[in-house]
Amino acid sequence: MMRLLLKYSLLLFVVVVSNAALAQSYRDEAAKVLRKQILKEAAWALKQQPVTVTAQSSPRSAGGKHDFFSEGDYWWPDPQNPSGPYVQKDGMTNPDIFVAHRLAMIRFSRIVGALASAYKLTGDKKYVEGALVHLKAWFCDAATLMNPNLLYAQAIQGRFTGRGIGIIDTIHLMEVAQGILVMQSAIQASTLKDLKQWFADYLHWLTTHPYGKDELNAKNNHGTCWVMQVASFAKLTENKKLLDFCRDRYKNVLLPNQMSADGSFPLELARTKPYGYSIFNLDAMSMICQILSVKDDNLWNYETADGKSIKKGIAFLYPFVADKTKWPYPKDVMYWENWPVAQPFLLMGANAYQNNNWLNTWKTLEHEPKVEEVIRNLPIRNPLIWL
Repeated sequence: MMRLLLKYSLLLFVVVVSNAALAQSYRDEAAKVLRKQILKEAAWALKQQPVTVTAQSSPRSAGGKHDFFSEGDYWWPDPQNPSGPYVQKDGMTNPDIFVAHRLAMIRFSRIVGALASAYKLTGDKKYVEGALVHLKAWFCDAATLMNPNLLYAQAIQGRFTGRGIGIIDTIHLMEVAQGILVMQSAIQASTLKDLKQWFADYLHWLTTHPYGKDELNAKNNHGTCWVMQVASFAKLTENKKLLDFCRDRYKNVLLPNQMSADGSFPLELARTKPYGYSIFNLDAMSMICQILSVKDDNLWNYETADGKSIKKGIAFLYPFVADKTKWPYPKDVMYWENWPVAQPFLLMGANAYQNNNWLNTWKTLEHEPKVEEVIRNLPIRNPLIWL
């Protein structure tokens, strides 16, 4: 009996070591592919000055200069009533909406993500020092900080001063939060405390305000992105209660209610941009698995009683990412030609399941997209800090 137990223990040890080695090899492969891009992007980032929400404002915002403001993308002036409430054109982005705060946040995410990636590659503290200039401006400096709420996001002229669905705009703070995690050992304790406090305050708003509750209960990618964001920020702030809540939400609400038996997302396929939205939702669910998986609760291995899993979701969409001409559904009404790019679900899935086909496809796709709509719907652009 003792020999059998010893043999089993040795076999288990070999499996664990083997899996760890494979995961390391995927991280090393990603670093090899991205190294030149990361160092170039970090060199650019070191030269940038902070631009926060206080740099620009809109007369249409109901908030103050420290409040993030954005407008609903698919809402336009009514030709029959030009001065009245806007009307919706689903999938058609209005080029005249206020986007300055959204672009500033994406830029902030790009800077911190690049510097954190470079720090992870090199260990050089100059990248941490460069990131802190921006982190302090957004979260600590009373003159330039952003208030930790999204009361005025995705407003609609003549209808709403803000909406719960605007919470999706802060998906770009995820790489900021993860960047802080990667660099935290090199950040002064008092500064780190202030940075984490901002995210703790924002988490409180996300989980208690009616807008946050609306987004939590959204049945499509908005509900997914609420969980993805809260998981990311809760990990930074070590909020175990929220981490557990997000794991439960993924397993018992998001996966069973959003995925069909074949691995597709029907609510995304019903949109006017079925391809882009399907990719976006799969990226978000994959990142939930990446952020929340722990030794005793690995979401990459979770499967519902009727067989739904993140692996099935990736397997469904992968053939259409590898060869878009096989897509059997309607084309997106806008930006059809701009997808796919180097989607996070490919790399994270390849790492989780040791799938070389997914990894190789990720390698061949665009790693530095330039189209604003693509960047906006690609919150994870620095995958090395997540592996």
